[in-house]
Amino acid sequence: MNDIDEVVFLHQVAAPCHLAMLAESIGLKTRVISDIELLEPRGSRSFYLISQQGAAIDCNGIPLVAAQLVKHVPVALYDVTKDSLDEESALLLGIRGLLFSDQRMDLQLTGLRKILADELWYDRTLISRVFRQLVSQIETPLQLSTEGSESFQQLTRREKTIIQLVSSGARNKEIAEGLCISEHTVKAHISSIFRKTHARNRVELLRWAEPFQNQLNLHAAV
Repeated sequence: MNDIDEVVFLHQVAAPCHLAMLAESIGLKTRVISDIELLEPRGSRSFYLISQQGAAIDCNGIPLVAAQLVKHVPVALYDVTKDSLDEESALLLGIRGLLFSDQRMDLQLTGLRKILADELWYDRTLISRVFRQLVSQIETPLQLSTEGSESFQQLTRREKTIIQLVSSGARNKEIAEGLCISEHTVKAHISSIFRKTHARNRVELLRWAEPFQNQLNLHAAV
């Protein structure tokens, strides 16, 4: 969360934005906007949370404004109604996570913390399924770019292991416990992985890793 200066909530319903109040209570700088015309993205150091309630949505239940913002700034959705949104489409679009309206506030706060820490907040099974689908869509071996191959060679053995765990849906705490290292060390490894692969977040890392899945599987089997 150290890299986030402000959490912006687009809240287009009359009810108070309780999640913003909760975010303020733990020391986060927040801004609540009710009029979409006043929404002016201020760069990647702001994180945008878009309420599904009151928003114009597409056929997958994703707010139209979120689909536009995600091209430029980090975005997550909150006040999401269960079964009203295609979670897989949201993940592939680049939405960082979903906070459901029927979840307890403490669980929503946990999700908010994870999202701001650059983790995906989706069901682990969904992340694993989407990753497998992405790999299965590769009908023929991809011709790896020289740049991509060089990036892969730069990865350490531990970093390759962590990419495998990330692709399985494991979160930082789970990775730390599985490898018997601290969460701080996991974050340092992931930062190094992002730098070497030129990925800005975990969604981009999953896409980057697609053509290298066979090598990663072989690595994991050794």
